[in-house]
Amino acid sequence: MQKEIRKRTLKLLRHDNKFRAGENCLLCGVDEAGRGPLAGPVVAAAVIFEKGTYIEGVFDSKQLTACKREEIFDHIVNSAVSFGIGICNNIEIDLMNIYNATILAMSRAISGLSIAPDIVIADGNFYRDERARVINIIRGDEKSFSIAAASIVAKVTRDRMMQKYENLFPNFSFSKHKGYCTKKHIEELKLYGYTGIHRHSFKVMGLEELEQINVVED
Repeated sequence: MQKEIRKRTLKLLRHDNKFRAGENCLLCGVDEAGRGPLAGPVVAAAVIFEKGTYIEGVFDSKQLTACKREEIFDHIVNSAVSFGIGICNNIEIDLMNIYNATILAMSRAISGLSIAPDIVIADGNFYRDERARVINIIRGDEKSFSIAAASIVAKVTRDRMMQKYENLFPNFSFSKHKGYCTKKHIEELKLYGYTGIHRHSFKVMGLEELEQINVVED
């Protein structure tokens, strides 16, 4: 098992090295978490590593357990040359739509870096940025070490935020469903209505009337 994990991690590292023009090329991986939920922010992370940095177990955050993500998160932030976090809250998402909010969150993550990257590799096929050369990679979190690391940082950051939101809105199990459209979340919405962190632009069949009633303030 350990041998397979190492083999997988090294494969992701080799993928990133293809994009480095030289030893001093600063390659930045970018990914996001939280495009699909009915509540909470979309969170992006940008991560820069020195060439040769190895962290065993880095892979697409969706394929790791929550405990493993937390463990690897610390290794990532301690090993990175720089990392940045970008957040767009539910109000911004409602104003500009999730597509534009995701791009803005990614841009904010890059702005949070302490050093400017030479090349940005981003998960998906839509990111754009005039500050650096951008390479979009579909399913990049499964192919790139830097993007996978960014996906872990974004996911852990967002999950921690949702756990704190449960303290503000105890009627909602945000620490469990993280704002996603689960059966439990729908039941909570029917009982208690929208909270101050719900995305009103994300419609759920049969719940449209809740926009007018039972709105919970922050």
